[in-house]
Amino acid sequence: MINKYSNVPLYSQLKQLIIDKIESGDYPVESRIPSEQEFCELYGISRPTVRQAISELTNNGYLYKEKGKGTFVAKPKSKVDIKNYNGFTDSILDSHDPSQHDIISLHTVRINDMPHLKDIFGIQGPSANVEFAEIKYVTSESKSVLSYNTSYIPLALFPDLLEDIKDRKPSYDILKGKYPLIPVRSKSTLEIVYTDQKDAQYLQIQPGLPVIRIANILYSKSGQTVEYVISKYRADKCQLVFEHNK
Repeated sequence: MINKYSNVPLYSQLKQLIIDKIESGDYPVESRIPSEQEFCELYGISRPTVRQAISELTNNGYLYKEKGKGTFVAKPKSKVDIKNYNGFTDSILDSHDPSQHDIISLHTVRINDMPHLKDIFGIQGPSANVEFAEIKYVTSESKSVLSYNTSYIPLALFPDLLEDIKDRKPSYDILKGKYPLIPVRSKSTLEIVYTDQKDAQYLQIQPGLPVIRIANILYSKSGQTVEYVISKYRADKCQLVFEHNK
C-alpha cells in the first residue's frame, strides 16, 4: 500500500506497486491497468502523482498507452544476448531472404554524400563515382518494432543488389559466384544515442528518447569490408544480456 509518511516519494511507491503487480501476474501482459482517476481513488493520492508514475513506467517499457483506450501492460523486453551477438543479426548479405526485412527504402548513394564511409570501406584516391546501396528497414517482433536499420553495401562488388532484393532473390543467389565476398567476420560498436525525428518515426517512439545504437562492419574471407550496418534498438523494448566466465 501507499505510505504517506514514508521518505520515499509517493510516485515512486506507486511505481513499485505497479511493477510488483505486473511481476506477480495481478496485471497480466496486454491487460489494461486502472485509470489515473481509479488510482487516485484507490490510494488517496493526487492525479499528478499518478501521472508521473505512469509516465516513467511507460518510458521504461513496463507500460504502453493506446489513445482513447487506456494504459496497458507491455510485453517483456526482447533480449539481445551480447555473449552470442556476432554482428550478423541485422545483415542484408547474411540474411537468407533480404526481401523479408520490412524494407522502408532502397537507394543508390555516392561516397561524396557519405564521406564517413571512406574509412569504413578503406577507399583511397579519387572516389567521386563510388556508389553504395543504401537499404533502410525495420525489424519487428509480434507486430512491435524493435530496431531501425540502415545497411550500406558497395555496388562495385554487388552491382545488381538493389534489383536482386526487389526480385526477392535469396542471399545465396546474390552471393553466387562471389565466394571471396561472403561475410565471415564482424566488428561491432555499441553506444546509447537519442532519437531524432526520423528515427522516432520508424521506431514508433517520441523524439529525444534513448536508443541502443549498434554499428557493425562485416568483413569477407579476404578481409575486405562488404557491408556496414547501423541498427538502432528501442531501449524500452530490448534488453542487453552480458555474461562473462573467468
